[in-house]
Formats: sequence, structure tokens, C-alpha cells
Amino acid sequence: MPNEIKIAIFKGKKIRKIIHQNEWWFSVIDVCEALTDSVDAGAYWRKLKQRLSEEGSEVVTFCHGLKMKAPDGKMRETDCADTEGVFRIIQSIPSPKAEPFKRWLAKVGYERIQEIAIREELMDEWNKRGAKERKEYEILTAEISKATFGLTPSQYKKHKNLKRENLRDHMDDFELIFSMLGEKSTTEIHRTENSQGVPKLKADAKSGGDIAGGARKKLEKRLGRSVVSKNNFKPLGDRKKLSK
Repeated sequence: MPNEIKIAIFKGKKIRKIIHQNEWWFSVIDVCEALTDSVDAGAYWRKLKQRLSEEGSEVVTFCHGLKMKAPDGKMRETDCADTEGVFRIIQSIPSPKAEPFKRWLAKVGYERIQEIAIREELMDEWNKRGAKERKEYEILTAEISKATFGLTPSQYKKHKNLKRENLRDHMDDFELIFSMLGEKSTTEIHRTENSQGVPKLKADAKSGGDIAGGARKKLEKRLGRSVVSKNNFKPLGDRKKLSK
């Protein structure tokens, strides 16, 4: 998995996260800011870190310095912790937001690992079977998305009022589940039929998407509502700006 840096949103606060050792690692300073609303989250974490060290706490051993993009746009090393480490740090921060943050962390900390693995597995198959160019990957991805949701990724982003944001960061549980079903189905079709060449991969992508799309439609019929949501997870301020 690539060491890609992403932004997760908790109650309007941005929390940087990065894949490290096949897990999400989170910026501890961002976590402190989200929980305390401190004007200087860096100073808050330094004081907390010092106190924990003096108390002999093992919490600080869960932190590692990883490079992330700072507010000035430069890559700088900052203390990060994996999901378990952040849970331990939270115990030392008195905040009414602690419990909802734990629930949020459990969700974002684990769900994307499997999703990324499924996506990369599919892209590996495409590469081995004749799709080499980025444009070809985009065509195949669009084929799965259109068959799954009735929308290409660009149409989906417009539907959610997104521009440069990552679409998957703004999908809810059902949307992610059906995305993964379409991609995993496509991967298995490629392997079962030993597909070769972009035209065949494209046909498989539609078939994989149709499987997910069929499951989506059955669920929508039972629920009486659409799974394809306009909701996004932008901070409220950003949403208001876009709605003007």
C-alpha cells in the first residue's frame, strides 16, 4: 500500500492520517486539537507528552515521527499513532468529545484498510492483464461505478457537490460496501476467465458492477430509499460556501 496522506473529518476538524505498516496512523496534534479546541494543539501535546513521560506512561512509546504536510504546505515530521495508540492517548485527555471520538476512530481506523486492499488487488490484475495507462484505469473504474451506482465517478462527485476531494472519503457505509463488492467481483471475474486486453477487462468491469448494482437495487427496494447519497463529510463552513 502506498504511504498516501489523507484527511479525515471529525466534527469539522481535519485530522491527517497516513498508511504506515499497512495501518492508518493519525496525527496526534490533530487529535488533540479536535478533542480540546486548543489554540495551540502542538504546545498542548508537548506538555501532555512530557507529563506522561514523567509519570512513566507507556503511551508515548506508541508514537512515531512520520512526515505529513504541514499548514505551510511543507512536509514535516510529526508525532503519529495508530488506532490503538490514539485510543490510549485519548484516555489522558479530559474531553466531552472523547466517547464520540472513539466511535469515530474505530470506524475510520479500520474500514479503509480492507477497501484499499481490494482496490489495489484489482489494479494489480488490470496491470497484469493489459491495462497500463492511467486513462485505461479511469475508463475501467468508471465502468464499474456506472454499473454499480448509475453514475461515473465524475458524475458522483458532482452529485455530492465535491470538486478536488477524494470521492471515497465522502461515501457512507453502504456506498463503500457496494463499491467494494463491484471491485471484488470484477477481480474474481478477471481471474476466473483469465481475461486479457482492455476490451475484455471493460466487459468484466461492467459485469462486476452489475452484480453490485443488482444488490444495491434490491436493498433500495426493501428500504424504500436510494443508497446513492448526496451527503458529504465536508466541514459545515465549506458546505455553506458551496451552496451559495
